[in-house]
Amino acid sequence: MIKKSDAELILSCALRTGGDFAEIFVEDVNAGSIGLLDGHIEAANRSHTRGAGIRVFRGTASVYAYTNELSLEGMLSTARQAAAALGQAKEEGAPVVLYNAVARNIHRIDRFAGDVEGKKKADVLYLANSAARQVSDEIVQVSAGITDNQQHVLIANTEGLYVHDTRTYTRLRVTAVAASGAENQTGTASPGAHAGYEFIEGLDIEALAKKAGSTAVTMLHAKPCPAGRMPVVIENGFGGVIFHEACGHALEATSVGRNCSVFCGKLGQKIAADCVTAVDDGTIPNAWGSINIDDEGQPAQRKVLIENGVLKGYMIDRLGSRRMGMPMTGSGRRQDYTYAPTSRMTNTFICAGKDDNEEMIATMGDGLYAAQMGGGSVNPVTGEFNFAVNEGYLVRDGKIAEPVRGATLIGKGAEILMKIDRVGDNLLTAQGVCGSLSGSVRTDVGQPRLRVSSITVGGR
Repeated sequence: MIKKSDAELILSCALRTGGDFAEIFVEDVNAGSIGLLDGHIEAANRSHTRGAGIRVFRGTASVYAYTNELSLEGMLSTARQAAAALGQAKEEGAPVVLYNAVARNIHRIDRFAGDVEGKKKADVLYLANSAARQVSDEIVQVSAGITDNQQHVLIANTEGLYVHDTRTYTRLRVTAVAASGAENQTGTASPGAHAGYEFIEGLDIEALAKKAGSTAVTMLHAKPCPAGRMPVVIENGFGGVIFHEACGHALEATSVGRNCSVFCGKLGQKIAADCVTAVDDGTIPNAWGSINIDDEGQPAQRKVLIENGVLKGYMIDRLGSRRMGMPMTGSGRRQDYTYAPTSRMTNTFICAGKDDNEEMIATMGDGLYAAQMGGGSVNPVTGEFNFAVNEGYLVRDGKIAEPVRGATLIGKGAEILMKIDRVGDNLLTAQGVCGSLSGSVRTDVGQPRLRVSSITVGGR
């Protein structure tokens, strides 16, 4: 990493053109993966990357420069370039004094997966392959993989902060493909955690693989989903991707601070049904989206975004704080040192409610049960979204009936929040990767089973 005395010189250099704040982000990453395809280990890789970024502010003007030359001279050169983008150089920048800070570690790591022998990981993948294929002769392909990542970071800034942190992640992925003639359908399971290899050892590998295989086979024989406006029950776990995309991004300072969000200026106003409370919580031990500190050195926080339908807060990074005149919320995140941080989610979910999970289906009449959600797209300015249903079933007279495929949920985030009329008690989160201006970051999405009284379902 970089010595404190060197960091002080670099930060002072970054201020030489009149900047009022400067920051250094340094990372050292050890990452690996092992993958299986069709019963054979296809690849096993490891990588080691290092680099640093320097950011300078003057008011709400921001410049970011990065380098993988971590010598003092290399870092000073990068600081000069960042400073030069803000204006005319002075003789020297203001002196900087740094103080050690300690990042409170909330994640127990027993064993980094990168230290585990390849054969042990391969045996897990062979087991997943065998279990998925046992579901049906229609399973024609299984792929599986284990990835690990350990990131050491140093963050220093002209407010005196000098802090280190280590983040360790482990994830399993199993994908099964079912085929019949020219038709193919896919099922996937991909649990992950801010944890070591002990996370893999605690999983029921066979159950996860069989679930992936079962989803693929079920959807292979499903009929096309009819289109129309209807009530929809969305299952827990990955069902939370709709809130994450359609509403969560519109609550980030990246959008709100530029007045580009449907939720601008609505603090304290009712934006959702009374049964909806939503939280972004980066403090959950070992959760996939959790952090000790964000990528600006701020401690992780639990942020109530919506409480009983009322908008209570936004997710705010440092630049967003300047634009909005509101405190930072530990939400500054980035993919790696090549990106400047922006406001991002961590573990974002709709909280458990009190409604009966079976009653919400039994009283919905005819509609759609979205057992597993897929990806989609959203416009944070308008909140308009379009999301695929990976596993869906028609509901007839309050009973789950035949599976359907090709369903999409279409609407606006602000509207769907008001149309939620049931929230169950079975909160579950699922792991994903979210892309935005600062690259791709690990996030958990989640919710209990919930019901939307009416939404447009795209289909045939």
